[in-house]
Formats: sequence, structure tokens, C-alpha cells
Amino acid sequence: MTVSTLASDAPRASRFRSLAPLLVVLAIAGLGLTLLLPLNGWFPWWELAIVAALFIAWQAFPPDGLAHDRTLIPIVAAICSLGILEISRIDPYLGRHQTGSLIAGLLIVVLGQRLFVQFRRLAHVTYPWVLISLALFIALHYFGQEVNGARLWFHIGPFNAQPVEAIKLFMVFFMAAYLADKGQAIAAVRWRELGTYARLIVPLVLGWGVSILTLVLQHDVGMAGLFLGILLVMLYVASRRLDIVFVFLVVSIAGAWVAVHSFPYVQTRIGVWLDPWNDPLGRGYQAEQAYFSLAAGGVLGTGYHQGHPGFIPDAATDYTFAAWAEEFGLIGGLALIALYGVLIVRGFGIAFYAADRFTMLLATGFAATLGIQVFVIIGGVVGLLPLTGITLPFFSYGGSSIVANLIMLNFLWLFSRERAPDSV
Repeated sequence: MTVSTLASDAPRASRFRSLAPLLVVLAIAGLGLTLLLPLNGWFPWWELAIVAALFIAWQAFPPDGLAHDRTLIPIVAAICSLGILEISRIDPYLGRHQTGSLIAGLLIVVLGQRLFVQFRRLAHVTYPWVLISLALFIALHYFGQEVNGARLWFHIGPFNAQPVEAIKLFMVFFMAAYLADKGQAIAAVRWRELGTYARLIVPLVLGWGVSILTLVLQHDVGMAGLFLGILLVMLYVASRRLDIVFVFLVVSIAGAWVAVHSFPYVQTRIGVWLDPWNDPLGRGYQAEQAYFSLAAGGVLGTGYHQGHPGFIPDAATDYTFAAWAEEFGLIGGLALIALYGVLIVRGFGIAFYAADRFTMLLATGFAATLGIQVFVIIGGVVGLLPLTGITLPFFSYGGSSIVANLIMLNFLWLFSRERAPDSV
């Protein structure tokens, strides 16, 4: 065997090694979906084949030709497969829509790789992200569709788009660009230097605060809380200043207190969280049914198609985790949380090994976004927090959410080429 033959075989072997975990996940997912999905309605199996092919194309053909993290895409494929399984269990129609949204998101990721890989060109783009977000909020106010008291959707023919899912990406880019430029100065400033402090902090507060205020006014407190969490994490990572983060947190708590006492819908959410049994057939009904599902699931679960997740209103969006835990039990719930845990830890690991501050802050923001979403929605389902309208990434029903989260995960995957060679 010649040296040239060995050289040509090396990339092929490396590509196979990178694909092996994904192929195993897709094989197991295909077998599970084949055995379980046909139980309650027609399902377009050819769409699942397209999903599998797109996942393989995503992993196999990185735009820069370099090795990337081998675990991120298989974990996402596993969570998406479980999500399709559970959503189809609740409503086969929604399961078919979720599969279509997954195909759309994967197509954007696979076909847009040449564009995504040039992310560093955005390192000096700061305030346009805020302006774009504000324009979308204004458009929502005049042209958006109101659902459950919140005007957060654009209705375009047969499709609904939720632009706030894109805005959360814009906010991460805004904060990453700003903090990459000003983070070290913020770390060095002292409280007695009020002029310098104001000059550094006020633009960040204004850019972030406009989105927060708009979300609160549009009755999307959950996403406002998500933006707050992202800001606190990214600000600390950029400055290592717990005192500044603490001040932001205190101001935010004060703002939350004002919101609770100013907006009836916030008071309603808090009331349902504290005592859903006060209105058992009205506002507390959804939370109560979720608690019953969690209790019925026990440790091992009732078994797939043996529970009653349909008793939970909007189970496919707000309470997908409760429906899952009813039929797969505490063990199934912990397994799903473990998948998210590995995904989030890998994301922060990618940030740790990033070669420049902008990439590090982007990776931190995206990993924090995933982590906070998981914590907030599962915390709301089990009663640890008030329930919000945030979706469980890659698992709950929501087309805009799954597309935005796939793009976010793709950025993390692209950033992973910056990791140390022994951790790729």
C-alpha cells in the first residue's frame, strides 16, 4: 500500500468515525419510531428518511473541511426523535407538522453552511441587531396575530412564524459583539468612576432593555426572563464581575415586582403557580392535569400509549415533558434531562476552548440559552417555577423554535473546530 493511498484513506476513516455515533442514534431512532408511531394515525415515513439524510449531510460535510464535535448532532437527533415520538402520541397532525419544521430547519442549516461559517464578520456588528429586533416588535404590534393574550405570531398563509425565536439569536449576537469589545473595560472600571461606568453599561442596558420591555408589554414574560438570564451569564463571563451581575439582578427583581403588580396576566401566572387548586376547573386545570400525569407515571411510567396525556390542555407545546414523564416515568424524564445536560456542558466546553472572545461569548450565549430554556420549562412543569410559554428545545411542538434552535446548535458545532485537538 502506497503512502498516497494511506493519505487518501485517512480522511475517509476520520469521516466514518465522526459519523458513527450519529448513525447509531439514527438506527435506534428509526427502529423505535417504526415500532411505535403507527399506533394512532397515518404518518409520512418518507419525511423521516429525509430528516435522517439531512442529519447525516450536516455531520458529514463541514463547510471548512475540519473535524468538529462528534456528540452535538447525535444528541440533537436523539432529542428530536423523542420529540416527534411524543408529539405524535399526543396529536398525529402536530407530529407531522413538527417533522416538516425539522426538515425546514435542517435544510437551512445544511444549505446555509457557507454563510454560517463566516460568522466572524459579525464581530463588529452591534446595534443593527437591536434595530432589527425593534422593527420586528413594531411589526408584531401592527400585523401580529394574538394567541392566548400574546401578540407574538405572524400568520402567513398556512404558516405561523414566531419572530421572537429569531430575536433571541439577535440578542446573543448583540451582547457578544458589545461585550467582546467592552468586556475588559467593564471588568476594570470601578464604581467611583460613574461617568466611565455609565458610558460602558448604558448602551448594553438600552439595547437589552428595549427587548425586555417590549416582551413584557406583549405578555411574553417567559422570553423576557430568558433574555435576562442570557445577559447575566454573558456579562459575568465577559467581565468576571459578580458585583455588576448582582446589581443587574437586583434591578431586574425590582422590575419583576413592578410587572407583577402592574399586569394582571402576570398576577394570574403567579397565582396559578402558587395555588392551582384555587380554580381547579379554570385557570389551574392545566397545571393540575400535568401534576396528575407526573404522579401517574411514577418511576417506570405507564407505558407508551398507556397513559392519558391528552387530558392536559396544550400538552404538545407547554407540557410535553409531563406527557413524556407519564408514559416513560421518572427514569425517562431523567434520561431526557441527561441528554440536555450533556448538550449544554459540551456547549460551555466549546466556549472554554474558543480561540477569540467573540466566539467564546457567542458559544456561552447559545449554551446558556439552551440551558435556561430547559431549566425554565421543566421547572414550570414540575412546579418549581411559574410556567412560561418557552418551548423545550428540540422536543416541544413549535416550528419557529426548532428552526432557531437548530441554527443555534449549528453555530456551536462550527465553533467546536476551535477546541483543543485532543477534545475534538
